[in-house]
This record gives sequence, C-alpha cells and structure tokens, in this order.
Amino acid sequence: MAVLSGRLPEIAEQIAACRRCPRLVQWREEVGRVRRAAYRNQSYWSRPVAGFGDPAARLLLIGLAPGAHGANRTGRPFTGDASGRFLYPALYRCGLSNRAESLHPGDGLELRGIWITSAVRCVPPGNLPTREELANCADWTVQELADLPIRVFLALGQIAHDALLAYLGLRPSQHRFGHGQRWSLSENRWLVDSYHVSARNTQTGRLTAPMFDALLSQAVHLADLDPPEP
Repeated sequence: MAVLSGRLPEIAEQIAACRRCPRLVQWREEVGRVRRAAYRNQSYWSRPVAGFGDPAARLLLIGLAPGAHGANRTGRPFTGDASGRFLYPALYRCGLSNRAESLHPGDGLELRGIWITSAVRCVPPGNLPTREELANCADWTVQELADLPIRVFLALGQIAHDALLAYLGLRPSQHRFGHGQRWSLSENRWLVDSYHVSARNTQTGRLTAPMFDALLSQAVHLADLDPPEP
C-alpha cells in the first residue's frame, strides 16, 4: 500500500478545513443537508475534497470539481457517482488501480502511479466555478503537487485543462483544449486532454470506454510507468 508522506497528509487536512469561498461553502453544505433521496440516511462529507493516489505518481488526472452526491458525499475524488463508475474500471484495466470500483474511503482501493485531484475542491452550483474560486483553489494545486514527480497531466474537460495551464504558467491560446490533444510541455512532461468522464458525456456516447482507454494507455506510456505485476 502506498503511504502518504511528506506534507501531503497535512495539506489534505488543510484543504478539508478550507472556507475561502463563501458561495461554495454555502452550496456544499446545503447539498449535504438536503441530500438526494437515495442517500437520505447517509452523512455527507460536505467539505473540500483533497487529492488521492500514489505519492510517487508520474501521472496526474485532474477533473473539474467534486460531484454533488459523489465526492461531496464520500470525501474522495470520483467516488460514489456515475463518473467514478466509468473512471475506476478504466484505471483498473490500465493497471493503475487494484480494483475496478470506488465505493468509499476505506474500501481497499489503491492507486498505482497516478494521483487524482480537481481544479476546484468544493462542489460548485451548476458545476460552474467562478474565476475567483478557481484562483483560490490554485494555491492548493501548487501545494498538493509540489512534491509529486508528475510527468504527464491528463485533463478532463476545458476547465481542468485551463486550470492546469495556469498552474504550469502556460497560455491557453498556445495550448487549446481538444479531446485527444497531446501537448509536449518540455522534454519529459506532457499534457493530454480528454472529455470529462461525466454521465452527460459517457451516457450519450460522446466519450466511450475504448476512447478513454486509448488516452489512458497513451498517458501511461508517456509517463513511462512499468506494467502491472501479473
């Protein structure tokens, strides 16, 4: 099992306690109070969601924000909703996780070679964070990724793509988002773009499992990750 080392556990605690964005604080807590009928008897995390994965990761997957009734409920990225039900089987098929589902923290899921995070750590109304909210969360990105040896960035969607470019000090006009687009950032660093794994994309066929598997395989190859043990 990969054990978080260095400042990552401390940063995760600081992220979970963040209240920088009043609109997001109000919304994430309201979602947790109202709840969805299917989860009416469950307690919601309703706090910012820190990144999750292998502290030796060379591959970073970054999404938009926690799902209202997924990560905002469970406290772990892409866990407990349709996006996670699409993502984690794909990670398993590529040898990046030890199991094909993510149910809740403590379910035994371990990631290998990959770190998962988001551009905004709190669920935003309508999945639309403001520029100020993105800027507030950018500081957490800097801290969270400071000690991770990332070589390949896999961005899910335009907002995540732009947030990564800001983190890397690059201009969107020179690195435009496009599904399947691959950007060489330096000799050993790459940015790969994908449509988001949201239900809106996967249930309409805009993003299929073979499409996403191909991009993941490409990212794994660029990150020079060893094949999983049999």
